[in-house]
Amino acid sequence: MAFRAACAPAIFVLACFGFSGPLLAAVLAAGFLSDVVDAPIARRMGMATPGLRYADTLVDTVFYASAAAAMAVAVPGAFAGTGLLLVALITIHVSRATFEVTKYGRVASYHMWSAQALGVLLAASMAWAFATGQPNALLTWALWVGIVNELEGFAASAILPAWRADIPSLLHVLAVKE
Repeated sequence: MAFRAACAPAIFVLACFGFSGPLLAAVLAAGFLSDVVDAPIARRMGMATPGLRYADTLVDTVFYASAAAAMAVAVPGAFAGTGLLLVALITIHVSRATFEVTKYGRVASYHMWSAQALGVLLAASMAWAFATGQPNALLTWALWVGIVNELEGFAASAILPAWRADIPSLLHVLAVKE
């Protein structure tokens, strides 16, 4: 997780200084891979606490926001035609986070399947854009999945009476609630 946190400012600074797209794609891939392996390692070592999962959520948010900012700098037109989706995603995310902080005192850390799908789509679309220097339609799909993920998380937070980590889906939330 610390490695991914360090990749966040690194990818943005490298983009600002005009480093090559393949290097930016490699930094993104390294951060993504660290996200994939950190949870199993933490579980195996008995360190997968709710606090660590919460920190992981915050680091993921900063990492992908930094990668998006880097992509805006390094790939001309990367977000062309996605303005409304970006506004919707950011609005829902901020509204959800505000609701969760008000309700639970912190942002939720569900690590839902939709969030995992979002991570894969973001990493793939951004890595492709960095490597080729061209925007791609996969980003639009990632933004739609991001909106679905945020809405699913918002619904979970509206339903759950107390903060919980690691709930795979809204169906699991309903099962916990009953």
